[in-house]
Amino acid sequence: MTKTIGKDLNILIVDDEPNIRRVLEVIFLKEGFKVLTAENGRKAIEIANTEHVDVLISDLIMPDLTGVEVLSQIKNIHPSCAAIIVTAYGTIRSAVEATRAGAFDYLQKPFDVDEVRLMVKKALEFSRSPASTRSTKPQLKNSETDILQCKSAAMQAVYRIVERAANSRTTVLIRGESGTGKELIARALHTNGSRSDKPFVAVNCAALPETLIESELFGHEKNAFTGATTARAGRFEMAHTGTLFIDEVGDMPGNVQIKLLRVLQEREIERLGSSKSIKIDVRLVAATNRNLELAMADNKFRDDLYHRLNIIGIDMPPLREREEDIMPLAHHFLSKLVPVNDRCIKSFHPDIEPILLRYSWPGNVRELENVIERGVVLAESDSLVFTPDLLPNSLLKE
Repeated sequence: MTKTIGKDLNILIVDDEPNIRRVLEVIFLKEGFKVLTAENGRKAIEIANTEHVDVLISDLIMPDLTGVEVLSQIKNIHPSCAAIIVTAYGTIRSAVEATRAGAFDYLQKPFDVDEVRLMVKKALEFSRSPASTRSTKPQLKNSETDILQCKSAAMQAVYRIVERAANSRTTVLIRGESGTGKELIARALHTNGSRSDKPFVAVNCAALPETLIESELFGHEKNAFTGATTARAGRFEMAHTGTLFIDEVGDMPGNVQIKLLRVLQEREIERLGSSKSIKIDVRLVAATNRNLELAMADNKFRDDLYHRLNIIGIDMPPLREREEDIMPLAHHFLSKLVPVNDRCIKSFHPDIEPILLRYSWPGNVRELENVIERGVVLAESDSLVFTPDLLPNSLLKE
């Protein structure tokens, strides 16, 4: 950001922590802004009623009003205000609330000085651009990926975290019901990061017997156990310099959890049957559909491992909570599945949309794809329309 970016502009900083206010005040005074500060939401509204606000930086959690409430009221007073919400509580739900209220972006504490400068610059550029050219949709590679077809605010918040976390080595924990697209998000983190040309290796803990999970992750030497006739590299070694995706990490046995914690701390592994340490450079992404808080309460998942994994948390919203994504995904699956099944279908019958929208989708995005694939396969080879009779009875009964 150049020093002229803040010339003749007012920036309002709202935070109940004096140190945060002081740090941000120093940063933006140097950038040429007139800096206004408020220790709570009500004071911020008073200032906004007497001073023009070009940029708002507000904490999310404050004693009186939330940052979203402050943002909504100030946007009513100054509609062109470029707003950023700052919080230590990095949840998708908070990000969705902020973006729906009109925030340009969402910044998590502790933040980097250069990061907040750049975000303010981008927010100002966005607020000054013609409305017809504005787009806050994150620019992710591989936009043909199924999960990237979604338009809902909840999924846009997910994409924004992916875009900003992709280049980091920081561990990510993706949580959500089966079929919501957790592995696709893990792949998006890899594809959009600096490791995109390196290996992406996936392992599913729920799909392996407990006795093999340790060997699969860390490898083994010859004769390390009965049946180990040769030495074998584990998934960590295979993923060296790239990304390792551990799916259903909530199903990991306790002894393997201890070893995984050590790997995250020391960045080295030992194969089964060996005392030699092997240095590894791996970006770890984990996923689960289990409630890890309950698992920790039952002593089935380690608290220290949870906190190591959940440095950046991504919560995948179920399909039933984002109706606006159903038809875009359905059209995407149709266009993808028609050619590979040698069919001619061009569109959906008008009655299809209300049927798909009223269904609860317990299997989420994966179930929607399966429904579309079933219909495409069962359609007549010369049919041009996907008709309701191609849907399974479970959808037609609802």
